Amino acid sequence: MTGPPDDMVAQTAALRESAEDGAIAGIHIEGPFLSEARCGAQDPRYLIDPDPVLIDRLLTAGGGYMRMMTLAPERPGFDAAARTLADHGVVVALGHSDTGFADFRNALRPNGFGAIVTHLANGMPPLHHRAPGPVAAGLVAASERQVTVELIGDGVHVDPGFGALVFATAPGKVALITDAMQAAGLPDGDYRLGPQEVRVTGGVARVASGSIAGGTATLLHCLRWAVRECGVPLAEAVRAATATPAAALGLDDVGDLRSGLIADAIVIDATLGLRRVLRHGQWLT
Repeated sequence: MTGPPDDMVAQTAALRESAEDGAIAGIHIEGPFLSEARCGAQDPRYLIDPDPVLIDRLLTAGGGYMRMMTLAPERPGFDAAARTLADHGVVVALGHSDTGFADFRNALRPNGFGAIVTHLANGMPPLHHRAPGPVAAGLVAASERQVTVELIGDGVHVDPGFGALVFATAPGKVALITDAMQAAGLPDGDYRLGPQEVRVTGGVARVASGSIAGGTATLLHCLRWAVRECGVPLAEAVRAATATPAAALGLDDVGDLRSGLIADAIVIDATLGLRRVLRHGQWLT
């Protein structure tokens, strides 16, 4: 999350330890090179243009575990920043952007470095037939098999009808995500998101401005939403929650059930209820 640069570097270093221990697959840094106009729950006080010095500090703090960074392509210095990140093996993602269709599309593959669209439709102008914007650009690129689009499946961030549209437009290139924050799986109450205070009411997290502040649902909840509310076939929804995001990040040790891969899996029943959890080859339930 966007915050004071020193705090972001410290948080990245802390997450590096979790990645080294195998607790997480890597680090996604969302900010601070984002649009103030589409900041959502990102703290606008700390949004800045891409800074080569800060990027270098974050890369160093991540120690090779920085997998992905989200930037707004309209920010001055975006091109140089995207090239630096790509040269270091970091997946360039576009999001929290207020630019138009053409600029956003040109920043995506194959012409640009952008390989992922961060939580499509959230943190960007709404889709409009005379101003299609980043949403349409992302869908076109995904339909052409050039990029992967993320979709928050908590039932709060996007309508099921939009979810159905995304899956129908870009099968196999949709990554189902939670956008989870500190309160994920926990009761309503007060939490923090970076430097900001968050209140969760009825399972919906918001900052003081009223913007949605990330998700509180589990990935299994998102899978159920895709299947039950969007009408996505179960196999396609499972792929969107596993193999597709793994491939988008270049991870070859997760995302499938094959010999030699990390043995992380869950067992669900016919009603999509959770039955068992396998973590690093050990049954937890």
